[in-house]
Amino acid sequence: MDKRVKFDFEIDFSNGGGIQGQDFRLDIDSDDISDAALADYIVRDLRLLMVGAVRILNKTIIEEPHKREQPGRVSGVVDLSHTIEDGLVTYKGLPAPIICDYLSREDSRKFYAEGTEFQIGKIEMVANTGTYLDCPFHRYADGKDLSEVGLEAFVDIPGIVIRAPYSAGLAVERSAFENIDVRGKAVLVHTGWGDDHWNTEPYYENHPFLTEAAAEYLRDQGARLVGIDSHNIDNTCGKTRPAHTVLLRADILICEHMCNLGALPDDGFSFTAAPPKFKGVGTFPVRAFARIP
Repeated sequence: MDKRVKFDFEIDFSNGGGIQGQDFRLDIDSDDISDAALADYIVRDLRLLMVGAVRILNKTIIEEPHKREQPGRVSGVVDLSHTIEDGLVTYKGLPAPIICDYLSREDSRKFYAEGTEFQIGKIEMVANTGTYLDCPFHRYADGKDLSEVGLEAFVDIPGIVIRAPYSAGLAVERSAFENIDVRGKAVLVHTGWGDDHWNTEPYYENHPFLTEAAAEYLRDQGARLVGIDSHNIDNTCGKTRPAHTVLLRADILICEHMCNLGALPDDGFSFTAAPPKFKGVGTFPVRAFARIP
């Protein structure tokens, strides 16, 4: 049998009010756990701010089997980014990246002791390369650029996946998101397009996209980030970009050209897609990934 701790808690907030919890249970690796450790766990797991006093009550160590993973459930970290390599075309009409040595290992040997060598790479590319993230400055001159968006907007966002296979139609309508809680979530739209067509000629045209009504619904329902495994979150057949216009004006970030969304559960994971902290740039490649507990 395995050890678990059962307890109640009371939390006061420094700005007034508080919350309580009864009969919480937590797997532990030893015969006991301190009240301070339990308090830290609750505050961190619930992502509480402005916490005052934390009281752990009625703590009992019990023996019972630990909670196990459900059969077939994936756990761990899932990479949701395409590989960027020399010559990759992400968006037709934009130049492919040039990736080469600035200092090769062979050339570096003249600067160091025998047996010591280094490589320094040189990369020349546009910001819209690979799997990338758009922030408001990409669309609006007065919008926040990458240096102005807080790190919390990119990291450990509760995620959900919306299944919208492109074989059923390219336009992802508002109805795909209705009756689903998207507030505060990274909403990742899984169409299968990128997995089937990435880095091929069909990828760039007649791809899945969000309708304006869908973007407005996600905005009104409080989505935090919207991602898609397609060439663009908008229909690129015309010259308007309503999904970018609606979402970025509301400070809702966009992640495009994703992959491996089929490896994720519908919910119960966190999403991260953090770009470098550039000033005056509204788009940049990210290493997007999901963490599944």
